[in-house]
Amino acid sequence: MSNFISFLTSFFLILSLSSCSSDGPADSFNYIEPDPTDTLQPGDLIWSDEFNGSGSPNSNNWTYDIGHGSGGWGNNEVQYYTDEQENVRMENGMLVIDAIYESGQWTSARIKSEGLQSFRYVTVKARAKLPQGSGTWPAIWMLGSNYKDIGWPASGEIDIMEHVGKNPGMIHSSLHTPSSHGNTQNSGHTEVPDFHEEFHIYEAVWTPESIIFKVDGEEFYTYSPSIKNSETWPFNNNFFLIMNIAMGGNWGSDPQYETAGMRNGIDPDLNQARMEVDYIRVYKN
Repeated sequence: MSNFISFLTSFFLILSLSSCSSDGPADSFNYIEPDPTDTLQPGDLIWSDEFNGSGSPNSNNWTYDIGHGSGGWGNNEVQYYTDEQENVRMENGMLVIDAIYESGQWTSARIKSEGLQSFRYVTVKARAKLPQGSGTWPAIWMLGSNYKDIGWPASGEIDIMEHVGKNPGMIHSSLHTPSSHGNTQNSGHTEVPDFHEEFHIYEAVWTPESIIFKVDGEEFYTYSPSIKNSETWPFNNNFFLIMNIAMGGNWGSDPQYETAGMRNGIDPDLNQARMEVDYIRVYKN
């Protein structure tokens, strides 16, 4: 997500990291040899989670970020991430993430496939309905699996979908690289007026040449730098998936609600925000 660099700085200095193997070499631009046993063809489904069943998400696919994080995950967000089913669960064939305000505290969830499922040069499609309300900041995104080895933004980041409730209906897709991060120069947006009423398919098509972003099959932004090196194209390694609802923060906060006693840039009448994900699917390119 935007301004992720400050999160990683605090993350390395303060939080205790669980160990996991890197999917990529120390140099994020080094080439990974293809698997000679791979017989899949472009367009074939590699992996998916359809979120059928009930209870917690499939532990073969998802783990969790827990806690507030130092400085609100680096973006001054206010939510506390949990793995509790009131915040994240499968229900009626959907993944449900609920951000809830209780007893003066926002709780939410951030699930990730880190250490479990990672991908390279794929198309990712997520069919989702997004939360409504000023101060909400849902995202579906990917992070380079070698971020613990080389840090961010060297690892790269692919933001498939971000939405901030203070600008309702404006969907953003962005790339973070060493040459462009923080203020998010490599970004596109498109309007989806019924984002909170209907499900839409948010998509990233990632090849060795470009990353193309679409909503419901309609392309709206392409990133394809003419010079590809470790500064502009840290996208030659495996990435894992992340889905979350943040609240407030550097980008999510609404200035009209930032005065004292106004819940840190979040609409004071808002007590719950929900994102529902019908499926997330990964296809070979």
